[in-house]
Amino acid sequence: MSNNRNASPDIPAPEFTLHRLRELRRGLLHLHQVLLDAERAAYEQVYGRVSSGELLQLVINHEQFAWLHSISELIVHIDELLDADEPAGTGDAESLLTQARMLLKPLETGDDFERKYYAALQRQPSVVLAHREVTRIL
Repeated sequence: MSNNRNASPDIPAPEFTLHRLRELRRGLLHLHQVLLDAERAAYEQVYGRVSSGELLQLVINHEQFAWLHSISELIVHIDELLDADEPAGTGDAESLLTQARMLLKPLETGDDFERKYYAALQRQPSVVLAHREVTRIL
């Protein structure tokens, strides 16, 4: 399933790489939850409490939560690779690890995700801890 059609077939990823991907997935799920909790708290300060069902709709449709979609999409890509019928290729696995490294760069003057991620790291110690865990895996 390599993205480069001209390259030779991707060799199966070694077990330690697949283990890293599974660990990364767990870390990203935790990071996403911590960020979602922080974003929910900020939303509720302005608009009042929301139920779990309302939160789901907000996560899907509200612009305040849209920046979190990047992490969700990365988790989905990892799931697809790990759950595919054919063995995960080394190139595809390494590509996902690289995507995670590139995504999780907090920058005060970066793009929308980078700025919001930077701000979350400044406000929430739990985000710092979750970020540290993911970067340890990477």
